[in-house]
Amino acid sequence: MSHIVVIGAGQAGSSLTAKLRNSGFDGDITLIGAEDVPPYQRPPLSKAYLLGEMEKERLFLRPEQFYADQNIKLRLGAPVTSINRSANTVTVNGEILNYDQLALTTGSNPRHLPASIGGALHGVHVVRSLDDVDAMGADMAPGKRALIVGGGYIGLEAAAVASKMGLEVTVIEMADRILQRVAAPETSGYFRKLHTEHGVDIREGVGLDRLLGETHVSGARLTDGSQIHVDLVIVGVGITPGDALAANAGLTLNNGIETDAHGRTSDPNIWAAGDCASFPWQGGRIRLESVQNAIDQAELVAENMMGAGKEYVPMPWFWSDQYDVKLQIAGLNTGYDKIAVRHTGDAMSYWYYKGDKLLAVDAMNDPRNYMIGKRLIEAGKSPSADVVTDPDTDMKALLK
Repeated sequence: MSHIVVIGAGQAGSSLTAKLRNSGFDGDITLIGAEDVPPYQRPPLSKAYLLGEMEKERLFLRPEQFYADQNIKLRLGAPVTSINRSANTVTVNGEILNYDQLALTTGSNPRHLPASIGGALHGVHVVRSLDDVDAMGADMAPGKRALIVGGGYIGLEAAAVASKMGLEVTVIEMADRILQRVAAPETSGYFRKLHTEHGVDIREGVGLDRLLGETHVSGARLTDGSQIHVDLVIVGVGITPGDALAANAGLTLNNGIETDAHGRTSDPNIWAAGDCASFPWQGGRIRLESVQNAIDQAELVAENMMGAGKEYVPMPWFWSDQYDVKLQIAGLNTGYDKIAVRHTGDAMSYWYYKGDKLLAVDAMNDPRNYMIGKRLIEAGKSPSADVVTDPDTDMKALLK
């Protein structure tokens, strides 16, 4: 009987194994996770869970019993130490497992601050795993002073939660503006104003020189020469693909684990999906870090492991919750040269264009226009920027 092993028990790994069973695969499935909890949602970790609004069990993507019911062997707290491609085996906790096909859904890893500048001090946190957020939550209390290093979505979400919990919050961003890598100046401006109104000190064009303290962080010296007192630090300076296991196995890497359009790696018996994998896109290569990609790509790989031969064409969407604002993003804004602004009451949306082509939409508390924009992008339709900006435009009619 065929045996499929999946390494990485996150959103992609859970989706892939469930899809295998739903698609009729009746062989053996083993899902291996380094953490000691079942696959869980990561986005709520730094929001509802950290705020105490969601219990740990509600984070789980599926009840643990689901895996037993579907005859999926779930091995938790057991990191894989090596892959032997010539023997088609993996080693986990000293045990050797055989596979017929292997899927790598090894996710991504947060970037840490170097120990040489204080990154190893107590009170310095990253936001990735359940353990990370549990440790962070233990340090957060009203009146404490938090430094957020990095003004991307992870950093700003952490800032919003810390502010809501009553901490004094400073965000530093080395680039000229927050969200510079991922969003237009208009979106940056919207969230700068939002955080400032909630008492967050946003410092742009300022980096971290080093953290101060003997064993626990007590301060920070910034690149502009200023020094601030802090009780905890949350580091949100990006993630790197979890490709170390693949690299050690000799698989081809290219901004993560390189796959073809079907999700197959340089080894015909090994596949990859989710944050760890890059794939062909519009004549180039891309790697997406999102729930949507983890689910859609993993499910496609599951079908292709059974011989479907489908190519992956992503339909990207993302979201971010900050205070009472829900940001919803459809599409990818890479290469945009024009922004159309649509303002409806308290709702706001920014529409990204490259020439006359609609690429992406950022919608703030505007689910209706987000959904219209998403459907337009997926259908390859591009209403003119002037039409989008006109407050009298019947946006729903653009879908016809």
